[in-house]
Amino acid sequence: MEEAQVVESKDGTISVASAFAGHHEAVQDRDHKFLSKAVEEAYCGVECGHGGPFGAVVVRNDEIVVGCHNMVLKDTDPTAHAEVTAIREACKKLGKIELDDCEIYASCEPCPMCFGAIHLSRIKRLVYGAKAEAAIAIGFDDFIADALRGTGFYQKAHLEIKQADGNGAIIAEQIFEKTKEKFQMY
Repeated sequence: MEEAQVVESKDGTISVASAFAGHHEAVQDRDHKFLSKAVEEAYCGVECGHGGPFGAVVVRNDEIVVGCHNMVLKDTDPTAHAEVTAIREACKKLGKIELDDCEIYASCEPCPMCFGAIHLSRIKRLVYGAKAEAAIAIGFDDFIADALRGTGFYQKAHLEIKQADGNGAIIAEQIFEKTKEKFQMY
């Protein structure tokens, strides 16, 4: 068996080359297989008229748990993005809220909402295909980080964001202190 090689880059990061010859190619082939399924979901969603050209699959132990596409139009739900829908369905199917033994493959770079859902579900790995700019180029403006800063090319948010003053903020913060014993999460 080959030994692993430690490689230090110019920026100081360290990576370990796999001891298994062909490991990179095997991972690349596996990623391609599951990403292709996410792209198929995206096409399916468009053909059905359910929503935009976005698809996602959740994978566990090299098996697809669920495959979903954007359901925004079908469900009249602006949060029914492919990744969020896939996470919801995977959680139901597996009977748990943490998907820390799962990966997600998305046809496009996730928007901040989807990335937030991926993070909160504790998914261990995200692989995406197209960059966000591909979706932006055809008019999808879900990329709220730029919108909130007002730097987005296609949109500016006309949304006022502020924390409540006085008692509103105090009573909202108190709920965390008063209910913390019910949520021993980590």
